[in-house]
Amino acid sequence: MNSEGNRFKTLLEILLVSTRLGFTSFGGPIAHLGYFHEEYVRKRKWMDEKNYADLVALCQFLPGPASSQVGIGIGVMRGGVLGGIVSFIGFSLPSVLALIVFALILQGLNVADLSWIHGLKIVAVAVVAHAILGMAEKLTPDLKRKTIALFALVGTLLWQTAFTQVGVIVLAGILGFLLYREQAGSEDSNFEFPVSKKFAVICLAIFFTLLLILPILRETTSISWIAIFDSFYRSGSLVFGGGHVVLPLLEREFVPTDWISEEAFLAGYGAAQAVPGPLFTFAAYIGAVMNGWQGGLLATFAIFLPAFLLILGALPFWNILRCNPKIKGALMGVNAAVVGILISAFYKPIWTSTILTPLDFAFAAVLFSMLVYWKLPPWVIVVTGALGGFLRTLI
Repeated sequence: MNSEGNRFKTLLEILLVSTRLGFTSFGGPIAHLGYFHEEYVRKRKWMDEKNYADLVALCQFLPGPASSQVGIGIGVMRGGVLGGIVSFIGFSLPSVLALIVFALILQGLNVADLSWIHGLKIVAVAVVAHAILGMAEKLTPDLKRKTIALFALVGTLLWQTAFTQVGVIVLAGILGFLLYREQAGSEDSNFEFPVSKKFAVICLAIFFTLLLILPILRETTSISWIAIFDSFYRSGSLVFGGGHVVLPLLEREFVPTDWISEEAFLAGYGAAQAVPGPLFTFAAYIGAVMNGWQGGLLATFAIFLPAFLLILGALPFWNILRCNPKIKGALMGVNAAVVGILISAFYKPIWTSTILTPLDFAFAAVLFSMLVYWKLPPWVIVVTGALGGFLRTLI
């Protein structure tokens, strides 16, 4: 009974923390990693810098919404499979509900032009800058890893394709293996993932089976729900690079088929920028436009299911690889590359689309100081950012 009580307490804690993040995490996937780093690594110490960086590296390898997969992985490591589910629900539900409401009531509202949205984007600048500084200090302590991070930064900044990140991480892993293979055994990791290999294999089998079977069912039946599920599942399975990359896929799936109009699609995209949480929840808006709130929930389940199956299927094997002395050197290179990738994403699109005037830079410096030096809680930074964005138009 005591054990069950502790498990319930852990799951409740995961739900409360992830829900608060779901209400306050603005700024896209890179910003979400910053919020996660602040909450789970710096504040709560649910994992250390290395475990967090390894998890981020794994999710960069996998297709799907990287930040959501990181959140699921943290939940799994904290509270098992149920912890991953609870973490996902808490982080995603606020934006899912908000976008379903937008679809049902506010489809014609151009929320992207609201002044307070810009203030929230400046919040993301402060949060990501803080995360990058902390990760760089831990993961690039020597010249070799700083150089790997630099090449990752240059590569992902100059060649922005869906597969650039994966290629950079692979090359960084090779460099890390060659440069650090003799030193790789000096640092041990005792972190265990509460997911069995058998369960992981089942998850991977389900992932590939659905990827093959759903298109066949779609062609051999006339059931619209199967067609919708297939479109969202495939979009969630085959996208690398985060939420912004999935938008063209979704547009190709649903606009030419007249399931949703171009105007409604663009209105929903504006709404998606106005809400916190993962951009993949844009699927909830599309589903709700087509089939009401039931369609919104089905679309959300379908587009995030691959992320669940992949992270649960990969975690146990990732743990074995990263604890192997022969692989640790490669991970040292990969972790350094992640820092470079984050800096690249920090510049574009976060910095280039947000810091437009000296006033923006000054406000970002104030928010950064509030977060880093004054140690104010993230929700205070978010509220201040929203108010500052509103007042910015009056100055």
